[in-house]
Amino acid sequence: MPVPTILLVEDSPSLSALYQEYLHGEPWNIITAETGKEALALLRSHQPQAVLLDIRLPDMDGLDILGIIVQDRLPCSVVVMTAHGSINTAVDAMRKGAFDFIVKPFPPERLTVTLRNALEHQRLHRIVATFKEDLERQQYCGFIGGSLAMQAVYRIIDQAAKSKATVFVTGESGTGKELTAEAVHRRSPRSTGPFVAINCGAIPKDLMESEIFGHVKGAFTGATADREGAASRADGGTLFLDEICEMDLALQIKLLRFIQTGTFQRVGGSKLEQVDVRFVCATNRDPLKEVEAGRFREDLFYRLHVIPVHLPPLRERDDDMIAVANRFLVDFAAEEGKAFQRFTQEAETVLRAYDWPGNIRQLQNVVRNVVVLNEGEEVTVEMLPPPLAPTMAAAAPVAAGASQIAAETVSTAPAYDDGLIRPLWQVEKDAIERAIDLCGGNIPKAAAMLGISPSTIYRKKTAWESGTVEA
Repeated sequence: MPVPTILLVEDSPSLSALYQEYLHGEPWNIITAETGKEALALLRSHQPQAVLLDIRLPDMDGLDILGIIVQDRLPCSVVVMTAHGSINTAVDAMRKGAFDFIVKPFPPERLTVTLRNALEHQRLHRIVATFKEDLERQQYCGFIGGSLAMQAVYRIIDQAAKSKATVFVTGESGTGKELTAEAVHRRSPRSTGPFVAINCGAIPKDLMESEIFGHVKGAFTGATADREGAASRADGGTLFLDEICEMDLALQIKLLRFIQTGTFQRVGGSKLEQVDVRFVCATNRDPLKEVEAGRFREDLFYRLHVIPVHLPPLRERDDDMIAVANRFLVDFAAEEGKAFQRFTQEAETVLRAYDWPGNIRQLQNVVRNVVVLNEGEEVTVEMLPPPLAPTMAAAAPVAAGASQIAAETVSTAPAYDDGLIRPLWQVEKDAIERAIDLCGGNIPKAAAMLGISPSTIYRKKTAWESGTVEA
């Protein structure tokens, strides 16, 4: 952790020396200024975490310096030093943004405690600012959405990108695994290097070794010249192995050696080559089940599974789906020269009620279909293509759908005539479970009818199943 810097602004050399003596032995870097001009210059060049500020300076008022710190939002806590007769001025300084004030003369202990509090306040302020910035991110490296599930993904990528550790991305098809790999690369120190992607499920296994490691001329029929593989092309950058669980077992052994040593041989070659590569891999399968089934080597799994990133399906991302759909709508409308700007409320309800097994990729295709085949400024329910069509009657409009579920829930709910008042959570549980039954087990559809997000139902079901009562 870097040593905190404290700027001491005091025009009296003797008092400045005394205060520095008070702070001797503390784990801080003390820099000093005797004038306001010097103080402003040091604020810019050294960016201190705390400022010990005398109000009376020879060239300007200390409150003017405080005003500049507050106006420019400089990341430091200000402690004002004042004499007994200027306490009102010190109180005014706190109203204007100072963290605290200290009255001259003061003992060493009072000074050190005040500065410790100021530094701790600044540290906590930075933490809060970081979390606030993270939780407010609606877009990130090509991702769209600010749900809590995606904020967790963004934070993992931020942290993982700084290292060379292998990242293992899992998630259903269409959730954005390659986008995750690209984000890790773009946020890493290797961002200026190459990003090379190989889909292990799209290349015949007989050619996969050559695709990764390359080959020499004459290595096999059709090898008419030497060819670089993905490993060589990714030197100094990132190699993304998509659908890693599709890789042949024999090739997995060679990949394991490559990961362990950074060296490999081209197909048909004898020369050992070495590269500097950061690995990111992905699969839409459960890798542990693949290991148990003997289709994926356990030692390779643990070599690759250093930093896991699980991408949530679209149905578990709250209202991210609407934000993504709107972005696609605007972008595709611009490409096709159409006027579409938004979805109607009824159309949004249909989108929410659908499970989206193909996730982002499927949503992208649906919106593209709507834009190409229709005209207008709003997307209506009638414009939505199959497989959303079967959900239309049940899902739209919102008010009618919600009223229908509510009515059926009430009419079929169990009667309680014991004269007792049931806990609210139990009433809520009965209503939600009944709505799910009426929707044929389709939780996103039930959530749309009830006017809540699917993640709320998933969270409450988890709480109920674990025996925890959730408000």
